[in-house]
Amino acid sequence: METEFKKAIVVGASSGIGEQLARRLTSMGCKTALVARREERLSAIAADINGSTLELALPFVHDVRDFAAASELFEQIVAKLGGLDLIIYAAGIMPKIGETEYDPEKDADIVRVNLIGAMAWLDAAAKRFERLKAGTIVGIGSVAGDRGRRGNPAYAASKAGLECFLESLRNRLSQNGVSVVTIKPGRIATEMTQDLGTMSGMIDADRAAELILRASRRFGKTAYIPAKWWLVSKVVQTIPSFIFRRLKF
Repeated sequence: METEFKKAIVVGASSGIGEQLARRLTSMGCKTALVARREERLSAIAADINGSTLELALPFVHDVRDFAAASELFEQIVAKLGGLDLIIYAAGIMPKIGETEYDPEKDADIVRVNLIGAMAWLDAAAKRFERLKAGTIVGIGSVAGDRGRRGNPAYAASKAGLECFLESLRNRLSQNGVSVVTIKPGRIATEMTQDLGTMSGMIDADRAAELILRASRRFGKTAYIPAKWWLVSKVVQTIPSFIFRRLKF
């Protein structure tokens, strides 16, 4: 089932995939709320999109760690947009973790941004969409959530948790006509991954946004971005644990 979007929220819209999603949505005439904590950057993106004549990009400053504020801000944004068809949670952090580093505060921050922030925003959307029996929820996960990689345990755990949360929402909401889409990107060139350098198979954030929006129009889909990562992930999942624990990724 193909879906077109007229009014959207992108959480995490000040850079990377979130920014490119906002740019692509507004280029298609979709009125889009851009939500992020970096006010100057967010305002610059909205101004660039709108130019002197458009009012398609609406910036809203918010730190996703402020879970209590999400529901009220969600309602304000929906009122400002005049409705809502789509919400995308694209906020995420992946701080560098040393091979022998175990930092509960850093771990907690990863989980706050990548998982609990998503729960706060997507719960608010789920309540609205369930009542209206329509709408699309999209969460940006990661192939890193498919197995417990040694490099960044909390990041992998946060993305695995997000995938499970999205599946639970899908199972709860699909009977009411609400689509919940899980996106699992592979290697995407963004600010978050710049310290990793150029890697084989890496694509830019704009191409990722194009593929994500394409997948978002399919009802209740889980999509690997690009699609080849589905096969890569299936292979990775078959590696026995005693071998996998020796691999450095």
